[in-house]
Amino acid sequence: MNNTISAETLSPEVETSSPHKLENRLPGDLAMWFFILAELTVFAILFIGFAVSEKLNPEIFLQGKAQLHKISGFINTLTLITSSYFVALALTKVHQGDGVKAAKLLVIAKLVACVYIGVKIGEYLSLFEQGITIETNTFFTLYFMITFFHLMHVLLGMVILVFVAVKAAKNEYNASNITGFESGASYWHMVDMLWIILFPLVYVI
Repeated sequence: MNNTISAETLSPEVETSSPHKLENRLPGDLAMWFFILAELTVFAILFIGFAVSEKLNPEIFLQGKAQLHKISGFINTLTLITSSYFVALALTKVHQGDGVKAAKLLVIAKLVACVYIGVKIGEYLSLFEQGITIETNTFFTLYFMITFFHLMHVLLGMVILVFVAVKAAKNEYNASNITGFESGASYWHMVDMLWIILFPLVYVI
């Protein structure tokens, strides 16, 4: 009888501790987080370099920011935030075991991200038509360098989302095999977060 009682009392403790561990688990693969930290470090160096250059050349940077299309920058901010929202919804669906619905939400996220790409390319073309290039001055050298580098990360993120969406549509993700999906989602959220920092730094402040 004593053995039966002890087994029953120990069992709930195991069940309650398991979800707790899951909640505190780092989402995604550890290798992806090392990659994300490396990318964040590179962008941090670029942002610091931009801020320092602005301190040394305040007039050039003030004039340069005045020539940027702030509405385009704001639209791109909204598109990336919206896209990240759909990626978050997709992750929820995968946790619920609905891979097909998750794949559809990722398609929406990618379509929204296409708006970002279109607006950004349009912004570049508008500057080129005004005779503004990467060699115009220090501000535009850093502007093109940072924003194009970020654009490349957006494109890479979209490729990752395509890969993840295909696997989700085949229901290859489940509660015990979800790190791949979480890794892709984490990378996409990083891309979104970087733009949220980049927009006010380069366009507004």
